[in-house]
Amino acid sequence: MTENAARTARRSRIAALGRPLPRSFYDRDTELVARDLLGAVLRSVTPDGVAAGRIVETEAYLGEHDGACQAAAGLKQRTRWLYGPPGIEYVYFIYGVHWCFNAVTRREGLPSAVLVRALEPVDGLELMRRRRAARTADRGLTNGPGKLCAALAITGAESGARLDRPPLSILGGEPVPDANVEVSPRIGISRAADWPLRWYIKDNPFVSRAPSLRPRRPRRTHAR
Repeated sequence: MTENAARTARRSRIAALGRPLPRSFYDRDTELVARDLLGAVLRSVTPDGVAAGRIVETEAYLGEHDGACQAAAGLKQRTRWLYGPPGIEYVYFIYGVHWCFNAVTRREGLPSAVLVRALEPVDGLELMRRRRAARTADRGLTNGPGKLCAALAITGAESGARLDRPPLSILGGEPVPDANVEVSPRIGISRAADWPLRWYIKDNPFVSRAPSLRPRRPRRTHAR
């Protein structure tokens, strides 16, 4: 494929992705946002190129009463963006190794967010491969929160930025029918570990891993 043809193909794919989700999309209960983010597209624009992936797995973190949420420690310098307005980024470092990307939800002062756990690549595959050089299989490029941040070059420098504009934005995608969505407890946590707050697209190969418990219907744990 020539350079011009490649640019044309990329513009066509991007045009098909839809517009950035409005800030009002995030000003809702965190569980609803987590469910509705499935099928949307996380897109990163950097000086070395564009990379984007369809969101196929999310987890909801509900606030100070949620023992697995970083807001359980209260308002601190490192958690301040969780308390910010809806529709901004919250990116934190974990295990001294990985960045994790979250979209802040609900109104300002109510600390809650959706962790994006896995993406299905839709643009910038070669760029993702270069950034994730240790991986040889495309399936392993973005099937985890740390992996997708590395593939899209997301770091804590983006925390607090709006998600309805570049360089990092979430675009509307094709809705995912309820029949194709499963719910399970969240992964890799020890507190509130039985809360069914993980949503993922059934049988999608880019989901991080199968649930350890049988999927259940999500329960309400707070009022807006």
